[in-house]
Amino acid sequence: MTPMRVALVGCGKVAGIHATALAAIPEAEFVAACDVNADRANAFAAKYGARPFTDLGTMLRDARPGAIIIGTPHPMHAEAAIRAAEAGVHVLVEKPLAASVADCDRMLAAAKKGGATLGVISQRRFLEPVQRMKRAIDEGKIGKPALGVFIQYSWRDAAYYLSDPWRGKWDTEGGGVLVNQSPHQLDILLWLMGPVAEVSGYWANLNHPTVEVDDTAVASIRFKNGGLGSIITSLSQKPGIYTKVHIHGSLGASVGVETDRGATFIAGVSEIAEPPLTDLWTVPGEEKHLAEFQAQDRASFASVNATVYYHMLQIRDFLQAIRENRSPLVTGEDGRAVVELFSAIYRSNQEKRAITLPLAPPEEKWAVCRTDDTGNTFIVREHLTRAEADRVVAEFEARGHKQTYWTEREK
Repeated sequence: MTPMRVALVGCGKVAGIHATALAAIPEAEFVAACDVNADRANAFAAKYGARPFTDLGTMLRDARPGAIIIGTPHPMHAEAAIRAAEAGVHVLVEKPLAASVADCDRMLAAAKKGGATLGVISQRRFLEPVQRMKRAIDEGKIGKPALGVFIQYSWRDAAYYLSDPWRGKWDTEGGGVLVNQSPHQLDILLWLMGPVAEVSGYWANLNHPTVEVDDTAVASIRFKNGGLGSIITSLSQKPGIYTKVHIHGSLGASVGVETDRGATFIAGVSEIAEPPLTDLWTVPGEEKHLAEFQAQDRASFASVNATVYYHMLQIRDFLQAIRENRSPLVTGEDGRAVVELFSAIYRSNQEKRAITLPLAPPEEKWAVCRTDDTGNTFIVREHLTRAEADRVVAEFEARGHKQTYWTEREK
């Protein structure tokens, strides 16, 4: 079996986890690393025995990877994925898949066009307690999933946001706790409960005044299967308490996982120190198994480097899926569903209403602007549709106004 040539795009903090994981996968040969910072690319490639590049197109041409793993800041995921996928290169993207649903759709279209497999990192699906929950639900042990709960009480300090220039800003991170720290558990919630029909949510910045984005969000969900859901996710509890996903079934039985104890780990900075555990199990006749399951979870944790191991499992599944012409466990469509969910929560907060999924494109608003004789610019009308704005400009021009009028899309 010839290993697949794999390259990394982005040599930041999470890249070291991927490089270490690739070294443990027989199906992979780590051949290249690309970063816009030449010093960082060179140092990273030298450390892990790969070729350095600063240009994606050059890397695709010269290193000839069969697959790439993207670990750049979230709003940059789409462009690299699209270029690679359209060239027929398979793409695995760090979470979230992208910062917007529109970018996700462009990535999925590029993968279809190029015949490439697209996946997104959600390595916590591979945790033994999460797999145990999935089996129980698939086997009907709790009945229909009726109530799904995701709770995260975590912490990030000011130094975390200062550690990379893109953190904590809407334009370079795409959001806060919903976009960066929550996608793993949002993915688990959707995997176990199914698609969302409607969501109502709020976000806030409770105690991180130096950043723009959300550090806390809450949401209520109605799933397409008729079940309900609840989300509380926060980075405002110092020093961090726990992160959990619980699923309660129509038979009254419940299963759950504590994916993280304390604050969630920071890739490339901290290690996973506490084992993920089955923390809730009331399946009829199996209630006494909880202690046994937790003993198994602790033993599994002690036998691996958990910070890298579950990434390795997912990357290996992704590469095997390509060879076997099947879908990986976590698909690009799964990644899009997470982005659609957190986008709907943001929109619900902005529009102060419940949002129905599938998420309709946001209605663009336009302004009519003019310039006076001295070159000063003024907004004449705003919050218009494009057609309304064009009509206003046409009316002013028809009246013979000397000023210059034009339309401009509102941000």
